[in-house]
Amino acid sequence: MRLLVARCSATYDGRLSSTLTSAVRLIMVKADGCVAVHADVGAYKPLNWMNAPNSLRAEEDRWVVTNPKGEVLTIELEEVFEDVSFALDTERGLTLDGVEKELQALLAEHPTHLEDGLTCIQREFRTDLGPVDLLCRDAEGAAVAVEVKRIGEIDGVEQLTRYLERLERDPLLRPVRGVLAATVVKPQARVLAESRGIDWVEIDLGRLRGEEDHHLRLF
Repeated sequence: MRLLVARCSATYDGRLSSTLTSAVRLIMVKADGCVAVHADVGAYKPLNWMNAPNSLRAEEDRWVVTNPKGEVLTIELEEVFEDVSFALDTERGLTLDGVEKELQALLAEHPTHLEDGLTCIQREFRTDLGPVDLLCRDAEGAAVAVEVKRIGEIDGVEQLTRYLERLERDPLLRPVRGVLAATVVKPQARVLAESRGIDWVEIDLGRLRGEEDHHLRLF
């Protein structure tokens, strides 16, 4: 990861246009190519960002980030205070808790709750960006990558999009279809998923738990 603290301004040209006026900000460049511009407020959401895949052209006083859709983020660097790089682990390193962990385990055992004919091949299938929750095959034998969330939001769609881009590089898997599974999928996430050809499924956890109980029953 590269971290740049600088006085800068930024413009974004794409589906919409936006402008950031000059201020001191943190610019992050991650191993997968994601670029994010942060202010000193808020827990996680950047002021402006470009998700992978994209390309970064770094000049002395300007960074230009472009992606295959033709969107462009231009960062004008006025004064750089700090520029450091660190080699970080690309794994999520996150242990799932509660509902999300239970959902993943139950869906691995009962993937037909996602769609008829679906078979789970592997949990936590590794990519160079981290593990996909479930790698499955559908009734026709095509690969399906499933990302499991307690609440399905835009971030989950973006995460699955990155995984799909990596999985598509494997000739033994492609083409790979994506499914976002959650107890609730927010409207914005539905729209974004559908625009990217990703399916979404809302899971009735009570029903899924009941099937697991029935599966374990002796009599």
